[in-house]
Amino acid sequence: MTTSKKPNRKEQILGTLAAMLETSPGQRITTKNLAAELGVSEAALYRHFPSKARMFEGLIEFTEEAVLSRINQVMEVEKDTLIRCEMMLRVVLTFVERNPGITRILTGDALMGEHDRLRSRVQNLFAKIESNLKQALRERRLRENVQSRLDEAVLANLLMAYADGKIAQFVRSEFKQTPTTEFDAQWQTIAHQLL
Repeated sequence: MTTSKKPNRKEQILGTLAAMLETSPGQRITTKNLAAELGVSEAALYRHFPSKARMFEGLIEFTEEAVLSRINQVMEVEKDTLIRCEMMLRVVLTFVERNPGITRILTGDALMGEHDRLRSRVQNLFAKIESNLKQALRERRLRENVQSRLDEAVLANLLMAYADGKIAQFVRSEFKQTPTTEFDAQWQTIAHQLL
């Protein structure tokens, strides 16, 4: 007897929403369109999510879990500051490259007209990433006895501005200009000039 695993409807809804965000850049996704894509009624969507905002929150939660758990691993395992910072940026850029639809949420492109709490949640995610970068840079002074040319908070913000720019280019190019393109060469310059 074979047991077939029933697909998780919530995951299916979120996966379809992410795919629609990817294939419809610049367009607003309605629950009506999402339901049609899934072949269910809007009422069926609302049995799993009370609102479209909750669907977006589900994608943001997925992002938080995926990105922050990997960054935490980097912080635990890697002790060299430059490698830590490089790996954290790579985690973020690789995640968005693999999840273009979610990237539209992270840039705010898909959140126009949605609840303010969604934008706040995305801002908090980026603040946590920046905080990890700042922590890694501050630990450099203690662990490696190296004083940075710039304040650690300024450097962490600059690294996040770089990541934000790569992510924005990705969305503007309709996912053609990938965020990890030229990252290795660019990181060498950043590390040499700033760190």
